[in-house]
Amino acid sequence: QVQLVESGGGLVQAGGSLRLSCAASGRTFGSYAMGWFRQAPGKEREFVATISEGGSSTRYADSVKGRFTISRDNAKNVVYLQMNVLKPEDTAVYYCASTTWGMRTDIHGYDYWGHGTQVTVSS
Repeated sequence: QVQLVESGGGLVQAGGSLRLSCAASGRTFGSYAMGWFRQAPGKEREFVATISEGGSSTRYADSVKGRFTISRDNAKNVVYLQMNVLKPEDTAVYYCASTTWGMRTDIHGYDYWGHGTQVTVSS
């Protein structure tokens, strides 16, 4: 079983930056692909970014491409989401998730989820 704990959320003005972190338990972190998702009030949870087990491949939602960067440090069991040029529409609870099924963009492809961290972008 994998336990995931997100941190780094907060309140930021439009145009600002935040870096989210997701710490994972267990000794097999490097065998999981990881993903970030977000859920705004009244909306469904949506894909943001995913990264391969070794970190060499990434994929992004069109809405964040060029602004967000996903990365991981397998020695520290951490995955990051660097968010730049934030917009009010980025406001959501951000979740990290792990999967043994490779890089996935669908929520059903992930096995374990964190509890989320709130990101609020003011205009």
